[in-house]
Amino acid sequence: MPSFKPTMSTDHVAPAERAPYWRDWIDRLFCGLQSDLYGDRDFDGHMATEQAGEVVLTRLEGNRHRVMKNDRQVRGSEVGYLKIVAPYRGSAGVEQSGRQVWVSPGEWSLYDTTDVYQVANPTRVEHLIVMVPKASLADRDFPLHELTARRLGAGGGISRLALQAMRGAWYELPSIAPDAARGLGETIVQLIRLSLLELAGGASAPTQRESLRERIKELVERRLGDPSLSVDAIAVALNCSRRQLYNAFGDEPDGVAGYVLARRLEACRRDLADPAQQGRSITEIALDRGFNHPAHFSRTFKARFGITPSEARRPRVAVA
Repeated sequence: MPSFKPTMSTDHVAPAERAPYWRDWIDRLFCGLQSDLYGDRDFDGHMATEQAGEVVLTRLEGNRHRVMKNDRQVRGSEVGYLKIVAPYRGSAGVEQSGRQVWVSPGEWSLYDTTDVYQVANPTRVEHLIVMVPKASLADRDFPLHELTARRLGAGGGISRLALQAMRGAWYELPSIAPDAARGLGETIVQLIRLSLLELAGGASAPTQRESLRERIKELVERRLGDPSLSVDAIAVALNCSRRQLYNAFGDEPDGVAGYVLARRLEACRRDLADPAQQGRSITEIALDRGFNHPAHFSRTFKARFGITPSEARRPRVAVA
């Protein structure tokens, strides 16, 4: 298992050195993982790690970034892990075996570090990352390669209990004796295994509903700047009914329209924080992301993020 210093913060690092410092930590802590910051120069991040027997839990917070492992890195890896990402804040796009799934707070997804994968975090995030030795979950009872890059937790059941156990373990591990911590790790492994068995039994391949939901999200990302993108426009583009759209987003708290609005607002927030776009006006950025009315944009932006677009644009004071 990894044996690194359990905490890391870029706060004590000079601003110009934070990005390479973060990439080096990601590389060492997660066994040769490559990190990309979407071309950003400014970065801040924090990680803290606890261990429950063979299970390693890491609380990660940081600016937008993505991580990936290619064929060469996979071949050079000595130990195989299954890794879980469970967002507290923001979302994560897990891509493996030709599938990509987006998970939000209250959900989690699993991927295999012995195969090529990528995890995208397009906005500032706070995640729980859980690493489990692959050997502890390799089982002939389910096809593991078909269960990676799937969404778990949103529908309740065992996968929700597994998420609660992982989150609870993170908070309680500092006060738990080593023997008890090992037992807690074994419990987490068992709950993950039961979650995968439940997923394999109910949906070893994507259901039509899940497939439609992913197609909707893909379309929204492609046409985010189109002001005519509405529920009806999505239905026409995907040749389905409004009812099918609503059913596909039955587990999403804000529905299809709320999802489109959220993605537009998150894109605007990224643009406002991007130094390369400081020459563009706030109105121009809003219009480019599909908003028709600047006043409506300002109201919804503040309602979602608690700050105005102008406040989101103000540069942070860097402290060396």
